Amino acid sequence: MLATMPKPELHFAPPETLSPIIGATGGLGAVMDSIRKVAPTDAAVLLQGETGTGKEVIARAVHEQSRRRRGPYIRVNCAALPAGLLESELFGHERGAFTGAISQRNGRFQLADQGTLFLDEVGDLPLDLQPKLLRVLQEQEFERLGSARTIRVDVRIVAATNLDLAELVRERRFRADLFYRLNVFPVTLPPLRERDCDIPALAHHFMHKFAARMDKQIETIPDEVMEVLRLYSWPGNIRELQNFIERSVILSSGAVLRPPLGELKVLTPGHGSNGRRTLEEAERAHILDALRQTGSVIGGRNGAAALLGVRRTTLIYRMQKLGIGQARAASV
Repeated sequence: MLATMPKPELHFAPPETLSPIIGATGGLGAVMDSIRKVAPTDAAVLLQGETGTGKEVIARAVHEQSRRRRGPYIRVNCAALPAGLLESELFGHERGAFTGAISQRNGRFQLADQGTLFLDEVGDLPLDLQPKLLRVLQEQEFERLGSARTIRVDVRIVAATNLDLAELVRERRFRADLFYRLNVFPVTLPPLRERDCDIPALAHHFMHKFAARMDKQIETIPDEVMEVLRLYSWPGNIRELQNFIERSVILSSGAVLRPPLGELKVLTPGHGSNGRRTLEEAERAHILDALRQTGSVIGGRNGAAALLGVRRTTLIYRMQKLGIGQARAASV
């Protein structure tokens, strides 16, 4: 086996208490209450939730509030490597253990001694590796590949998955005994569509973050834009919102964020019947506001299309779809 092993992600968390987490007093309130209770213990924590819901942020929070916070925090993505490389990554290897093993290498479990090991995407762990992981969880000991010497460690496990592990157990794709070892303290992270009260704070956080990185002075998100952001279902959750705001900052000029709202075409089920405007109505208001600011000029450097960060033809198409004729635009 000839391969280049990735460098381990080794972090030593500061001794302070839990870092501020957006939504800790809002949509994540129940989650953070659970984390505050379990973090000071050594119990295994299983974080469950859709992709992009912030499981790694919560894993770090567990570490930072634990008695191990001065120790290492190590992350490994169980879905990122084939089984052969993943075994070496977790447990290490001796020189000559396989082709390409030119020197001894410590695994993530050894690097995480006296700290926390975050097993991301644990549901993708190959079935043949699961007994070895189970042994470490039960006995806190293992052997490197190519070695008979037993190494003892003191590691706290936080695992995360976007899969239904109980269903995988029923399908015999995940060991039941390993599932029960990991599932000591399960925590389910809600999708962003179920915590839309946090979207304004998240959007402003990402806006300021990327504006500073790009040396832009963007200070405001219009109300009609925020309404669209709260109406959208965000199937990619926080990660999708972050990427959308970054793209919006790139496209915006001036002090007001002008995102490409035409990209957000999926309306959250149930929205639109609760007294709030529909997504199309909010986008229509956003376009009309841009037309007012530009004197109904659509194209050109100072036109509404440039202000909104879209092409002139795209804006005209969206205006037609939303019932904003160019004659109407000229009168706003």
